[in-house]
Amino acid sequence: MKTLNILIVEGNIEEDSKIFIKAAGKKVSENLKELFLNFEPSTNVEIIHPGNFDENSSALDKIKTYDGIAFTGGAMRLNDMSDEIKKHISFAKNCLENGKKILAICWGLQVCSFAAGGKVNKGKKGAHMGIAQNVRINTTGIKHLLYHNKINNFNTPAFNFDEVCEIPENSEILASNNVNDVMGLSITYKNSTVWGLQYHPDYEFNQTINLTKLRKEKLINNNYFSNEDDFIKHISLIQEEEKKLKFENRTQEIKNWLNFIK
Repeated sequence: MKTLNILIVEGNIEEDSKIFIKAAGKKVSENLKELFLNFEPSTNVEIIHPGNFDENSSALDKIKTYDGIAFTGGAMRLNDMSDEIKKHISFAKNCLENGKKILAICWGLQVCSFAAGGKVNKGKKGAHMGIAQNVRINTTGIKHLLYHNKINNFNTPAFNFDEVCEIPENSEILASNNVNDVMGLSITYKNSTVWGLQYHPDYEFNQTINLTKLRKEKLINNNYFSNEDDFIKHISLIQEEEKKLKFENRTQEIKNWLNFIK
């Protein structure tokens, strides 16, 4: 049986990672690594931070050896276009140029979409704060390997304020909901394939609940919630969904991608 070699690209800078560690007990990249190893225990997993020159260069030197590359979620906003963000985009472009199979989650989807020629803006119809509801797989998505054995019209952990507003050439929307038109996206760029998700099969609801609570003051101040009671109702909604969501269905996209890169 083949041993997989996977590169995980951490989407958070150190300051934002500290917040996620408070919510989940580990970095986003470590959280995803744990899930990969749950399905494929013998996998070799390397984690890099694109803003780190040495890590970046080392990964690019070995890029041919990776069976797949996974870009994680993160708290940055792409249109801020800081030097750090430019490094993430540059690294994504290098991956796309090298004929890789890529999994791009949340921030990762936005970075890879932009690197492939798409556009990202603030969500026109709102944001996902801990949960995305009624994600519908379209007829194209139903036939796509990303959604093999996935239950349609699902609720899932999610946290994003921005969205892919213009998809790259040679890409197909696979899933949508009433907040984001692009919830699932397949991108073909030269010889690379990107499976992108604007939600988190890698997060548990208790992690997004903790994240939402940590950001409560900012969310209320920015009018995502009208008051404290409104916020509490939203947390209760996620807690109720947590009771219903099964591990197998939440993580099906991860399992499908691992099978794809074997």
